[in-house]
Amino acid sequence: MRFEVADTLEGAASLLAGEQGVAHVLAGGTDLLVQLRAGMVKPDLVVDIKHIEATRTISESDGAYTIGAAVAGAEMGEHRTLASDWPGVTEGAELIGSTQVQGRASMGGNLCNASPAADSVPALIAAGATCTVVGPGGTRDVAVADIPTGPGSNSLGQGEFVATINLPKKAANSSDAYLRMIPRTEMDIAIVGAAANVTLGDDGTIMAAKIVLGAVAPTAIEVPEAGAALVGTKADDDALAAVAAACEAAAKPISDKRGSADYRKKVSGVLAKRAAKIAFDRASGNA
Repeated sequence: MRFEVADTLEGAASLLAGEQGVAHVLAGGTDLLVQLRAGMVKPDLVVDIKHIEATRTISESDGAYTIGAAVAGAEMGEHRTLASDWPGVTEGAELIGSTQVQGRASMGGNLCNASPAADSVPALIAAGATCTVVGPGGTRDVAVADIPTGPGSNSLGQGEFVATINLPKKAANSSDAYLRMIPRTEMDIAIVGAAANVTLGDDGTIMAAKIVLGAVAPTAIEVPEAGAALVGTKADDDALAAVAAACEAAAKPISDKRGSADYRKKVSGVLAKRAAKIAFDRASGNA
C-alpha cells in the first residue's frame, strides 16, 4: 500500500485519478483505519487530505457555511455561530462515535462512507446541503442526497473526492433538529435517525418543512408527506401524528440483531414527530 499526503485539492485529485488500483481518501480516518485493520479494504493507495486548507476550515459568507470535508465533529460543535444557526446538523456530526472519535471523525468521511445509519446525513439533506466534489475534470457541486447510492457505495467517479460540504443561508424563522435511536446508551449505530427542518411564517405557522429518515432504507430518505403534514400548522398533535404515520409508511428497514423491521418502523414515527417538535420550538424561539 502506498500512502501519499496531498497539500492541494488538485494534487489529491491527480493522485487518486492516476492510481490504476484501489484508492481511498483519508479525512478523519475513523472508518478507514477500522476497515484496514479488519481487512475489509485493501487499497493500493491512500491519499491523506487533512493537510489541505480547504478541507480543514469552516468559513461563513453572508450566512452560508462552507465546512471542510476533514473538519472534525468536535470542531463543528465548538463553532459558535454554526452550532447556533444549524443545531440539527451539528447534533448529527457530534453523534459520530465517542468523545475521542469525535475529535477526528469528519462529516465528509461519514457521508462518503455511505452507511445507511450515518448520523450526519439526514440533517444535511433536510438543510438542503450540497458538496463540492473535486476530480480530474475540475469541480462540481452535488446535492448531499445524491452522494450515497447504497450501503457502502457512493456516486463519486474515478479520482473524485468531496472537498467541502456547503450549507445555505438559514431562512428567517427557521431551525432544525436531529434525533437517533440506538439499542445501547452509548457507542452504537443508529437503528433509526430522524431530521427535521422547518420554516415559520410571520404568524408562527409552518410554511415549509422537510423530514428525513436514516437507517431505515439503503440510503437516507426524505419523506415529503411528513413535511407536507406540518405545513400550515403549529406542530399540533394532529399534525405530529400525521408526520409519524407518514414516516412509518415510508420506512423500509431491515431486521437484524439490533432491532426488528416492525420496531424500527414504529420508532421512525416517534423520532420524526419529536424532531419536528424540537425544530418548531427552536424556530419559535422557545428552545
